[in-house]
Amino acid sequence: MKNHLALAACAAACALLALGGCASGRGGPLGDQISGRASDRPLPPVGDPGSVAAADIAFAKAVREDGERAAFDNYAAGDAVVHDEAGLVPAMSWLAGQGDGHALTRRSPSVVWSSCDGTLAVSFGRYLDAGGIVGSYVTVWELQERSGYRWTYDLRAADNPQPPPPPPQVEPDEDTIIVTQIDSIEGKVADCTRAAGSSAPPVAASDSAPGSARSRDGSLQWRWEHGADGQRRVVVDYLREGSWQQALDFSAPPAPGS
Repeated sequence: MKNHLALAACAAACALLALGGCASGRGGPLGDQISGRASDRPLPPVGDPGSVAAADIAFAKAVREDGERAAFDNYAAGDAVVHDEAGLVPAMSWLAGQGDGHALTRRSPSVVWSSCDGTLAVSFGRYLDAGGIVGSYVTVWELQERSGYRWTYDLRAADNPQPPPPPPQVEPDEDTIIVTQIDSIEGKVADCTRAAGSSAPPVAASDSAPGSARSRDGSLQWRWEHGADGQRRVVVDYLREGSWQQALDFSAPPAPGS
């Protein structure tokens, strides 16, 4: 009798395993300090992009299983905002004005940038909503004292044009080996030591009304802009190798007809 083999892979689990190397171990230099042994090595970062990715994935799962209201209650900060075509809108007010077609059916981060101290992080990934629209998103996460990571800012931008629909799936026969897609997530942590005299890059001059925020340790900064023509932009900078480097510069073009 022919054997049928089906291999199923859990994208979230594999993604978090891929991030395992991003969170630095604590055993070496930290252990030296606890035991009183001197060490000339710098302290490891405490930024944990794996935990941010887990929160991002859990938020998407909660939207699918529990509904958006419950998901927002559990994963959005009290002052969270959504950056839509009209500008910044309080998350709950934005949610109240949406129809059923906008709800997420899938959301998966591809990159997470974290400050050295782990107090601020930004995730960037792809989404699919209930109306079949696909696009990219940027979400800012803050570490809350009692509730872990909560998102404070979210921007979704649909692809324009939309990609062609996938071909119809063919039912596999009993000899087919099925391997599901495995998503990987890249995690990056800012340096903990700042070069002498270094400062955050200035906000670029534009016709927008920008806002910005930095992590508590000053190792990661992000800013949003909303142009007069409706174009939305998010820029993320962080400290790497003693200098400020741009991690992300994402722009969402104005909605058609705006």
